[in-house]
Amino acid sequence: MSTGDDYVTASDRALEDTYEAPMSLAEYVDRAFEQPSIAAHASKYLLQAIEAAGTRTVVEEGEEKERYRFFDDPYNDGEHAVLGNTDVLNSFVDDLRSIAAGRGKHEKILWFDGPTATGKSELKRCLVNGLREYSKTPAGRRYTVEWNVAAAEGSSRGLSYGDDLGGDDESDWYESPVQAHPLSVFPESVRADLLAEMNERVDSDVPVRVEERLDPFSREAYDYLEERYRRDGRDDLFSAIADSRHLRVKNYVVDVGQGIGVLHSEDDGSPKERLVGSWMRGMLQKLDSRGRKNPQAFSYDGVLSQGNGLLTVVEDAAQHADLLQKLLNVPDEGTVKLDKGIGMDVDTQLVIISNPDLEATLNQHSDRQGMDPLKALKRRLDKHEFTYLTNLSLETELIRRELTGETSVWTAESYDDLAAKIRQPVTLSVKRSADRLTDREFAPHAIEAAALYSVVTRLDDEDLPTGLDLVDKAILFDRGYLQEGDTRRDAEEFEFAADPKDGSHGIPVTYTRDVLADLLHEDTDRHHADLPVENVLMPRDVLNAMVERLVEAPVFSTGERTEFESRVAQVKNHVFDAQEQDVVDAMLHDSTVDEATVAEYVEHVYAWETDEPIVNDRGEREEPDPLKMKVFEVEHLGRFDEDEYEGDQPSEAVAAFRREKIITALNRHAWEHRDEDFAIEDVDLAAIPVVQAVLESNDWDDVRRTYEDLDPSQWDDPPSGTETADLKAKTIAAMVDLQGYSEASAELTSRHVMGQVAYRWD
Repeated sequence: MSTGDDYVTASDRALEDTYEAPMSLAEYVDRAFEQPSIAAHASKYLLQAIEAAGTRTVVEEGEEKERYRFFDDPYNDGEHAVLGNTDVLNSFVDDLRSIAAGRGKHEKILWFDGPTATGKSELKRCLVNGLREYSKTPAGRRYTVEWNVAAAEGSSRGLSYGDDLGGDDESDWYESPVQAHPLSVFPESVRADLLAEMNERVDSDVPVRVEERLDPFSREAYDYLEERYRRDGRDDLFSAIADSRHLRVKNYVVDVGQGIGVLHSEDDGSPKERLVGSWMRGMLQKLDSRGRKNPQAFSYDGVLSQGNGLLTVVEDAAQHADLLQKLLNVPDEGTVKLDKGIGMDVDTQLVIISNPDLEATLNQHSDRQGMDPLKALKRRLDKHEFTYLTNLSLETELIRRELTGETSVWTAESYDDLAAKIRQPVTLSVKRSADRLTDREFAPHAIEAAALYSVVTRLDDEDLPTGLDLVDKAILFDRGYLQEGDTRRDAEEFEFAADPKDGSHGIPVTYTRDVLADLLHEDTDRHHADLPVENVLMPRDVLNAMVERLVEAPVFSTGERTEFESRVAQVKNHVFDAQEQDVVDAMLHDSTVDEATVAEYVEHVYAWETDEPIVNDRGEREEPDPLKMKVFEVEHLGRFDEDEYEGDQPSEAVAAFRREKIITALNRHAWEHRDEDFAIEDVDLAAIPVVQAVLESNDWDDVRRTYEDLDPSQWDDPPSGTETADLKAKTIAAMVDLQGYSEASAELTSRHVMGQVAYRWD
């Protein structure tokens, strides 16, 4: 079998799993009793699809939140994931649950509002992708009905817009053009009993509800069959109509036009045409309309017709403001008109998406107060407001998506894993001449710098707690805590404004993307004899370009430009600190104290405080060693000088440090594990902040102690054979091997850092 045949066979299997053979109405009812989810009404089905994808835990605005994976676009490898705005999406799901359960808000039109580039369009695509793929699964099967009136004995009538057909040919079957629910075929009283029995068997707070009458197209077929068999005197009239020769239930894949209606900004026509469709005048003359308009001659291509049974989305709603008032009664009455004499019941979840210009349109008569003609419409709108991202990791992920086309959604076991993703470099190939592609690198922290600056411009600075700046707030929002030395402060310790304006304005990702894309094609003025440093874009290059081009961007007002420019300095300082730590860590990567040494120190401090002996590797009992503790505190912690000890005995300050920083943490661990037998060797050393600092961080004092002859002023071109030259080679190698730098970006970063350090070294 050829490769092409393999793929054709795989496609066969995929479609085989997606579609089922048509079934009779009775078979569908039996299956619905076994699996009630397949009979769900629109809002319940949408809720099922969202919940089926599960949840994951995220940190946003400094708080842990449960996020529905459905909005990560899991079926499409995250291509249209909605990044952030978890609170908004959770509120949307809560509304869906209330609507689906009939507990309220059924008359509401759910409205997603917010500035451009905040993920609203991604939400629409995510909904379409998610519902389409869910409908392909056994749990998400969606069903409608199709009719064949040509199979009625003696019938010459068909449903094919004027053609005369007869017999049992497959072409005689016509599907409901508006995805009519199979249970809508039953008389209302029978359907009510059927649903009551079905819901009794379901352990759910959201019962199945099917309240719609049969759609006009299907009703035409139903009425024809009813009249045909009534004339024959049949006493099993419904059985004759619902016979599998005339009616069958088929599953369909949800998509735009079939269960999902999307009204785009460019769609035009009268309100009736945009909502439900239009009459096809020529068809009326061909069909047996019996003196009235025949619903089979209707196009059913309006947004409500296409979205019947599941979801209706009005995109860029400001372009359809005239239509919104026509939708007022749709959610609560569930009915629209094809014509004065022909109505159509609809079951759809209405969602409108807009930029802030819709709100301006809605408020144009607000000065008239009680006489506002749009008041009824505004009362029906349930607003969910998207904002710009205020999490550094999410904004970094979004910028990388915009530049590289990456689609997978970032997940991490810990913030350390996420931090590693944030700082990563990005290398892209660009065409620098007619026949040459060149790799250009955004150095480590460059994309992070752009993201952090974007976030900082979006944060409200009027509610900052004392001692915090906007960068601190951004870091707090992203990881949920601030760490300074031994001290960790969680987000709940800080009080911010009750009604913050975070994310309501600021630099959009589209501006950042365009600036970075332009930088890829511009030359730098850096040169190096051996390295292609001109192909490296540093964090300071990115930040300088973002500030310099604010004046050229018409989207920003003069006041915004001034405000944004004033916020870049603190971002530059933060990024430099990160680069500085990279260089220090690379210098000392093989000199860092090992965990066994740290564990030994903690064990000796515990024994010192509790007067309990230590059991060594040979099983011998020995007293805590004051010299080992002193050496660790002086050389590794760098906390104390020799004069804090009398011989090897600690001063009061050292003793207090041991009790407050080490013993307190051990006691906390013992309390948290009080149902278990406490053993010092079971303690997670990283749970002791001061110990964690020893394990994870280095500083310039450590560098001084380790490399006494280092001369930072010679770093750019150190004399061969010097400690500076040897250390530079070791540092560059460690930055490349351990931190993701290229040799060129490591050279530029270390030069930048050491150039600043040289001023304060002596």
